Amino acid sequence: MQATSSLYDRDTLLWVEDTVAKLRAKDFANLDLENLIEEIETLGRSQKKELKSRLLVLLEHLLKRLYVDSPNDYRGWEITIRQQRQQIELEIDDSPSLKTIWHEAFDKAWQLALKSVKQDYPKTYFPDRWQFSSDLEAMLNEKFW
Repeated sequence: MQATSSLYDRDTLLWVEDTVAKLRAKDFANLDLENLIEEIETLGRSQKKELKSRLLVLLEHLLKRLYVDSPNDYRGWEITIRQQRQQIELEIDDSPSLKTIWHEAFDKAWQLALKSVKQDYPKTYFPDRWQFSSDLEAMLNEKFW
């Protein structure tokens, strides 16, 4: 076990390849379970973080597109909105269970996005609540402006 643990510390990619080989060979006795469990937990957290990050950027750009009077920036904001929507859709396709945290993620991302745009555009009015549907389908498809 010590040799495997030190492999994890020395070369993570090699550790992953070694772990996969052991799993395929059903060599469960020689798995570095502690690091394997940690890596799997990290993977789950990473997917949630990616969703929240994409949603935050999406909301920031939706807020700017909806409320900031800057027609020269609309196209750039719309491109970012489209890109974030595509990435969120890909994340959801890869991990459909992310839908279960959608509303929680939305609420937190909304608070952060609102705070951010208010700082960037202090003279612009932004509503304290999202005025439209926050359902996944709407957020991925509706043109709110």
